[in-house]
Amino acid sequence: MSGGGASAAEGRIVAAFGRSYRVELADGSTVECSTRGKRSDAACGDYVHIQRSGGNSGVIDAILPRKTLLYRSDAYKQKLIAANVTQVVIVVAAMPSFYEDLVNRCLAACEHGGITPLIVLNKTDLPQSEAAWALLATHRALGYRVLRLSAKQDIAPLIPLLEKQTSVLVGQSGMGKSTLVNRLVPDASVRVAETSVALDSGKHTTTGAVLHHINDHSDLIDSPGLQVFGLHHINVEDTAQAFIEFRPRLGQCRFRDCTHRVEPGCAIDDGCKAGHIAASRLASYRGLVEEAVRSRARRYD
Repeated sequence: MSGGGASAAEGRIVAAFGRSYRVELADGSTVECSTRGKRSDAACGDYVHIQRSGGNSGVIDAILPRKTLLYRSDAYKQKLIAANVTQVVIVVAAMPSFYEDLVNRCLAACEHGGITPLIVLNKTDLPQSEAAWALLATHRALGYRVLRLSAKQDIAPLIPLLEKQTSVLVGQSGMGKSTLVNRLVPDASVRVAETSVALDSGKHTTTGAVLHHINDHSDLIDSPGLQVFGLHHINVEDTAQAFIEFRPRLGQCRFRDCTHRVEPGCAIDDGCKAGHIAASRLASYRGLVEEAVRSRARRYD
């Protein structure tokens, strides 16, 4: 993958720390890169065009077309998580307890972005794991894949699900993502340390994403722990479509422009009251819509 001149090249971002990036070239070598200007729209997993600027450094000139992009947003900015992934692995655990709302938001982002989700319940060796498993009953009933394991004891059940995939791990801090990565890629901790030193003095080490090669055709992106997952970039109609159990009832409300929050004759609300839609899922949807409505109101004040 070479560019049009000796100083030009194409590669893939395999580490992103703030506005500093590590780009892997076709021959396996890497170049430490920055972007032009103050703003960066590049993400770990992006294929990019770079201009080498001497030594082992370069500048990202262009981001090549993406197949997928996973990101979150609030009223003020977007946070890119990973690009060109085929699978999002949502990691939850028995301890500390996970936020069901965060899982719902991650699933909505996957549905909207056309990326396959996989929920992994980690730390099943703990006595609290049965209660955590029960919390995921709604998601299992919807047909989402939910795998339970203990990363410290046995990761074998996860390995075939990562084969021939570019997966990104997401989840709250403390769920055991780092343990999973270190078990799947034994030298991962060493490479993360080397990357954080090369790309930054250390202040960004908790906000970076790093891509690891599990084998020649399977990659894994480790992303920082998160506590919020806003979807302000998705409009009301698309947010409703992102909740898969809503889809059969969309278009059946009394009002064509129903937002499924407070309107009378809402088919989604009726489905919840009848037990066909989980109250927790409807609450997550309504929370997302409320946030988007408030965000738009602030912009037009």
